[in-house]
Amino acid sequence: MSGNRENHIFSHSLVRMSGREFASLSRFIYEQCGIRMPEVKKTMLEGRLQKRLRVLGMKSFAEYIDYLFDPAENSQELVLMIDHVTTNKTDFFREPDHFDYLRERVLPAWWEKYGMRRLMVWSAGCSTGQEPYTLAMVLQEFAASRSGFDFQILATDISTRVLEQARKAVYQEELLAPVPSLFKTKYLLRSKDRQSGLVRIVPQLRARVRFRRLNFLDSDFGLREPLDIIFCRNVIIYFDRSTQVRLLQRFYEHMRPGGHIFMGHSETLNGLEVPLVSVASTVYRKLQ
Repeated sequence: MSGNRENHIFSHSLVRMSGREFASLSRFIYEQCGIRMPEVKKTMLEGRLQKRLRVLGMKSFAEYIDYLFDPAENSQELVLMIDHVTTNKTDFFREPDHFDYLRERVLPAWWEKYGMRRLMVWSAGCSTGQEPYTLAMVLQEFAASRSGFDFQILATDISTRVLEQARKAVYQEELLAPVPSLFKTKYLLRSKDRQSGLVRIVPQLRARVRFRRLNFLDSDFGLREPLDIIFCRNVIIYFDRSTQVRLLQRFYEHMRPGGHIFMGHSETLNGLEVPLVSVASTVYRKLQ
């Protein structure tokens, strides 16, 4: 009986979001960062933003919307809101065929053509860092057999929360299961507290990755050097078609001729008018 009473009280403590409030928030999120929030996401958005209401001591979504839309508060609260509503799914060596293709086809051809020039790589939508650190492992292995090979990885995400985790480069050991045993030996440091189950990426690889917050709707990506390789996997699925085309056009503009872009296996450029040619499954190349 007491348990039912507690559940009843708890259910009434949750703040509910009206259809009009959801429409206002979903429109605002789309305008600010291009992410679609269809009606089926209402429960998810409501649940995640309830945490912000509790932190701010607010009793309604109407109060929160007034606060969010206030120009004096908007900038910082927008960042915090996006941290709560974005989905960040990533793994080490996720979609491993991409890393095989990178190692066996892309890197040897690039080395033969450019040699000593620095390879510039962008992990666009890097989440908690597994993708850029996987790239760093693969590229460092390639460098071990090519004297003079140099590379730099830029890793960006719209969420400051996941970027903070990525910079620390500390992970639960079970998350490293997909990493080859040799790479674990060379590129991971175990915690002195063996009971913690934590490992950290070695400084040699951490130094190769620069993390930065970036909103794909920003007018300036802040990229000053042309890119040889872009990994933007399982990101554009959150945008509508027109935003996808604009984003891919901007990627194209920042790519060096002959550069490659790797998309997620659930994504395709079919039907999108962008000047990139398919060279493998969800791998595209900018023509010379």
